[in-house]
Amino acid sequence: MTARDAALPRHDWTLAEVEALFDLPFMELVFQAASVHRRWFDPNEVQLSQLLSVKTGGCAENCGYCSQSASFDTGLKATKLMEPDAVIAEAKRAREGGAQRFCMGAAWREVKDRDLPKLEAMISGVKALGMETCATLGMCTPDQAKALKAAGLDYYNHNLDTGPEYYAEVVTTRTYQDRLDTLSAVREAGMSTCCGGIVGMGEKRRDRAGLLHSLATLPAHPDSLPVNALVPIANTPLGAKAKREGEIDPIEFVRTVAVARLVCPKAMVRLSAGREGMSRELQALCFLAGANSIFVGGKLLTTPLPEMDEDSRLFADLGLRPMGAKAEAAA
Repeated sequence: MTARDAALPRHDWTLAEVEALFDLPFMELVFQAASVHRRWFDPNEVQLSQLLSVKTGGCAENCGYCSQSASFDTGLKATKLMEPDAVIAEAKRAREGGAQRFCMGAAWREVKDRDLPKLEAMISGVKALGMETCATLGMCTPDQAKALKAAGLDYYNHNLDTGPEYYAEVVTTRTYQDRLDTLSAVREAGMSTCCGGIVGMGEKRRDRAGLLHSLATLPAHPDSLPVNALVPIANTPLGAKAKREGEIDPIEFVRTVAVARLVCPKAMVRLSAGREGMSRELQALCFLAGANSIFVGGKLLTTPLPEMDEDSRLFADLGLRPMGAKAEAAA
């Protein structure tokens, strides 16, 4: 068996095996994850993505972490779906800033057929700029997924959020199976899946293992796997819980990134929400443990992100470069 064969994607992980990875000594876990990462990716390259909220607030879901849920008074004003021209203009600015993928997020429980024409126009317009396209729009039907694919959508984001045993503590208006059904519709339409979760919501390590076990045993691993750290939002149930119990330990966060890399070796593992509050050293550890994608510039839907120049400084200090960029010739 070759070294690459040893890191081939598996779909038969057991929960006990995933938990055992979490329990490895930290240095061994990070070493294993870094080794697997190097078998599939250039460890000095990081994909840069930018996310725009194309429809903010007023969501009918009661996700306990979310500022956009109509169930909680977070002070966020609901907006209507943006016009395609405005979205495409934002995508152009993102491309000029170095972003390679442009993600469009709408605070919806589900896609409505009446909104498809606008969505198709903005997707095809962004695709025409030469960027990868991604959207997170809530649940969608097989026919809607096919329409989005035909418009040029490359990735559809639909997170599982957490492990199945903890899921009811996070949201009750949508079932775990609902989420799996949407992922199935996306795969069948021929789109790539972007699917991960949030850590630091009061869950236990077993729940984090349960999330990654669920992802690793899907018919196809997520092509993109975002690992979000909870950003506590005032007046949300999980924001209040985080305030009482404290945020996730940074070393445990790195463990989560490392296990994600090991069980889904070919996925783009993305540092998503919460990166604004991470130290440079923590981000460096995450990159070492297998993270190779970040959001840059502006806001991640409604939470802040580091400014591009701060990321540029971090990249320079770590010797990282945007994915696809040519390495400078040695002096």
